Amino acid sequence: MSENNTFSKLREQEKDIRRNIIIDAAEKEFISKPFNKVNMRDIAKNAGISPASIYRYFPDQQSLFIEAFVRGTIDIFEKLSKIVKNSTDGSLEQVADDFTDYFTRNDQYFRMMMHFFLDGPVDSRVFEKLIALERKLLEEFDIIFQKLNVKEDIRLYSHAFFSALVGMVATFRNHPSKSEEDVLRHRKRIARMFSRLIIDALLYRNSKK
Repeated sequence: MSENNTFSKLREQEKDIRRNIIIDAAEKEFISKPFNKVNMRDIAKNAGISPASIYRYFPDQQSLFIEAFVRGTIDIFEKLSKIVKNSTDGSLEQVADDFTDYFTRNDQYFRMMMHFFLDGPVDSRVFEKLIALERKLLEEFDIIFQKLNVKEDIRLYSHAFFSALVGMVATFRNHPSKSEEDVLRHRKRIARMFSRLIIDALLYRNSKK
């Protein structure tokens, strides 16, 4: 490897390290504050850099949000993909359980997702990245319903399932007399019940054909 290539590789590695430090700092802000209270100055302070330095890596706050969300949720989305692909029936219940578990235990990512849904990104590049993520997840859900022998508009089923999962994680929030584990158990009970309703309805419908 030439000296120029070595220095170029080191610069890229240094850039990645700094990007991750900024994302780490941003996530700390997301956990402790509502999104409309998070600003680049506080993120820069947590990262130990100047606010102007952040813009060398992220053009705006929305871009930083989406990078944090992508990095934080890649493991759960990959896990769900493996569950679906390695099962004979799509493992609808397991997918619902794991989705609910992850976004309850990692509430900052759920709040990021809701921020994107409710407020929406202004930058078209950010929007396209979000749409690509959503499309990939829905494609995994499509496989579930294919394995459950759905013949109609499968994507409609996938959208309904995704919407239900988001709704389940949104329920029972900030209950003054319930612990985080109480809330998680309640949500997972709802997720299992909903999954069984879908499966039973599909089995019944298929038995009548």
